Amino acid sequence: MSSLVRPPHLGVRLHADLDRDLVPRRNATIEAHLRVEVTADGAAAELPAVELAVVVAVDVAEPRRSAVRRALPAALRALPDGISFTVLGGGGPAPVRCYPLGEAEWAVADAREKRRAAFAMGAVPLHREGRRPAGYAAWVSRARALLAARPLSVRHLVLITDGSSAPGETSLQEELDVCAGQFTCDVFAVGNDWSPDPLLALAERLHGTAEFVEGGLTSAITAAVQRLRRAHTPQLPIEVTARPTVRQVSLAEKAPRPHRLGGLPVPGRPYRWRFPAYQWQPGSYDYLLTLVADADTDPLATDLLFAMVSVGDTHLPVTARWHRPARPSHGPAGGASARSGLSVLSMNATTAMRAALRQGLVAIKEERREDAERLLGRAAQLATRYGAEWVLREIRAVADIDDASTGRVRVRTTVDAHTLGPMILRAGSRPGGPLVDIAGPPPGPRCRHCRTPAGSEARYCVACGEKLL
Repeated sequence: MSSLVRPPHLGVRLHADLDRDLVPRRNATIEAHLRVEVTADGAAAELPAVELAVVVAVDVAEPRRSAVRRALPAALRALPDGISFTVLGGGGPAPVRCYPLGEAEWAVADAREKRRAAFAMGAVPLHREGRRPAGYAAWVSRARALLAARPLSVRHLVLITDGSSAPGETSLQEELDVCAGQFTCDVFAVGNDWSPDPLLALAERLHGTAEFVEGGLTSAITAAVQRLRRAHTPQLPIEVTARPTVRQVSLAEKAPRPHRLGGLPVPGRPYRWRFPAYQWQPGSYDYLLTLVADADTDPLATDLLFAMVSVGDTHLPVTARWHRPARPSHGPAGGASARSGLSVLSMNATTAMRAALRQGLVAIKEERREDAERLLGRAAQLATRYGAEWVLREIRAVADIDDASTGRVRVRTTVDAHTLGPMILRAGSRPGGPLVDIAGPPPGPRCRHCRTPAGSEARYCVACGEKLL
């Protein structure tokens, strides 16, 4: 699905921020803040609808027909003309196509097709006892087969679920591995009987979002299609070519949509990894690039190219050097410079805050009160330190915050269990804005030998006496 060719209308700029002076050792971890800035000069505001194929899958039980009775017909009537679409229902042990009718697997939206599709949704087959698809893997597999026959620029699955599929998630991870790079997916949860974990797995591995939709299902589906049309470059991977001493490479998007990118080795290129990335829109994207390297045979105090990052025909070298300090560093952890250390710290703090919030909510659900208060307290501390007010609002819904700065939180005796699932989804899949600003000392002179910070007027290091450059 991914293309290595950057469209001529798309502008890409790459920036890397990392500690350039590393302590040599085996299994040294090198972290870099990678920013990709995308522009779309001279391009249309939206992709033509004829370049999109969307599968709408309705994984809902019959008792909840009211949840989709009005929303689904309205969403289909709002589809842009020219888009390819198909609708799946769950009237048997496997997902079944309920529109288009007849032999055709796909419909192309126009006034007539949308009117017929909306009418057909009144009889969409839903789950009944004993007639349920075997878990989310069955829906993803069926969508993959349909989308494989529709080789358009953007291929997407919209999964509406109330969690009523039969158990069968042992095969979900395997199916997601097969689907990686084939299409993207948004998950909309209705009702209150679903588990957040598989929904978050779907959203992360298939580069979408998972959200609870209580009464706005029509607008949620319509917004998802509109977002797809703003993706000027639907499939453009990030490639990382590493030096032979680098043994592991990982890449995680931190903003605007936090998720881990699965790296695929490039056949015939043992030191190159390809990370599929989708739905590129104009704006800034922040990633954490992590390399694990050995310094056994590398020279000291020499600039080394640890990796080359490529997006289409735009390339950026990631360089650093091994340097054994004369004494323990007084700078940020790992000897990072002030600016790059704080940049990476910002990413790790955001990740830790989200993880603590999510794990604390799960602990409430599992009635582990002490764990919940400890984890939510940690999330409150980070949220207060970095100004993430949305995290504090989430915590206040289930707990009393006595002192956010010290992490003193008291979980309420009674918490509505039905509110926890949507909150866990938001903690794990909520699109974020810019990275949090880390409060710290402003960048200034540092001794290049021992990394001790110095005042702005200093000429020599107070620790080792070396002249500052």
